[in-house]
Amino acid sequence: MAPATFSQFLRFLQEDLAISAPSLKIALRHREQDPGPLPMILWQYGLVTMEQLERIYDWLETA
Repeated sequence: MAPATFSQFLRFLQEDLAISAPSLKIALRHREQDPGPLPMILWQYGLVTMEQLERIYDWLETA
């Protein structure tokens, strides 16, 4: 994902889905240790619901 798109994605997570900055930092830290798709990391650690995960993938499809 391009840096500009990634920045927009993080903004979407915080503004539209109300995911806190500390939660995002946790997910990004885990992603550094065990690379994987950020949406799945957020879901695996209970930081997003299944409904939010669906919205994330919908956003990614249109981005």
